[in-house]
Amino acid sequence: MNAVRRLTLGAVLIVITIFCIAFFRTPTLDAGLSASQKSGPAEQNLQTYHARRGWELVWSDEFNKDSLDPTKWAAETSCWGGGNNERQCYTDRPENIEVRDGILRLMARAEDFTGPQYPQDWADRGDFISRKYTSGKVRTKGLKHWKYGRFEARIKLPQGQSTWPAFWMLPTDNHYGKWPLSGEIDIMESINLGAKCEDCEGSTTENRSSAALHFGQLWPENQFRSQKNTLPYGVDAYHIFAIEWGQDQIDWFVNDSQIFTMTHDEWFTAAARKSNNPFAPFDQPFYLMLNLAVGGNLPDSRNETAFNPNSFPAELHVDWVRVYQCTADKQAGKSCMLSK
Repeated sequence: MNAVRRLTLGAVLIVITIFCIAFFRTPTLDAGLSASQKSGPAEQNLQTYHARRGWELVWSDEFNKDSLDPTKWAAETSCWGGGNNERQCYTDRPENIEVRDGILRLMARAEDFTGPQYPQDWADRGDFISRKYTSGKVRTKGLKHWKYGRFEARIKLPQGQSTWPAFWMLPTDNHYGKWPLSGEIDIMESINLGAKCEDCEGSTTENRSSAALHFGQLWPENQFRSQKNTLPYGVDAYHIFAIEWGQDQIDWFVNDSQIFTMTHDEWFTAAARKSNNPFAPFDQPFYLMLNLAVGGNLPDSRNETAFNPNSFPAELHVDWVRVYQCTADKQAGKSCMLSK
């Protein structure tokens, strides 16, 4: 009888424990929604988070087709290296851009290729240039742009010294002038994942992504601010990278953590119109981009401080990209932001 009572009591305690875990997990998220907590939604709670904050889905690509959707993305074709001494030609070939099994794959390969120097939307495409690497870059430019909102993507990053993937935004019409007078928003960048690292937290190899904002005066007096973040699930996993962008503030997230924030008093543009607009240049429509660069000034000067051809081929995998806007605050886009 005592054994039965002990078994019954044990069963009751298990039930109570399970109930408490289930009960107290939701208030943790609710507290983050109602207070200005420095945490966002875990992946399984994204829909709940969006609904409670008031974010409305306005555009997405789940990559469920058998090729890149031309109504949503255009592949950039250029060999100029982005002004960063990158080594690739971006092409629109299936060897570099592939949609398969619900995943967008941007693939960097070692191969000789000759193509136009500048992107197809430039008035002057320059000369034809030969490179020893090819890769993929897709943009919503000319198809879709947004001012304010939540922008997020689930991404698995490539590894290797000289790899440089990015999920980022540029202004649609350079309203305040050429780069960086009209701004640049880097939702996610990573360089050299898995390469040697002397200042990486808890690791001897590179294990971080970064967020950044570019603004200010013309190069070489341009300004930027950035923040590195240790990838919480490791370099082999998918992560959700996002920003919430309102009239006077931009917040960056990796999975369920807010990693960086900037407000309008921390950015500026040297353009003359700035004196009449405290929110410039991040008050204009921007478009989205995803790309995988091969080497360049940034990765080649960090970690193992050299270009490593053995890192290629390499692939950037994108599960989905989603854009939300704040329907209750279309003018400023602020009321839905987690930290406002």
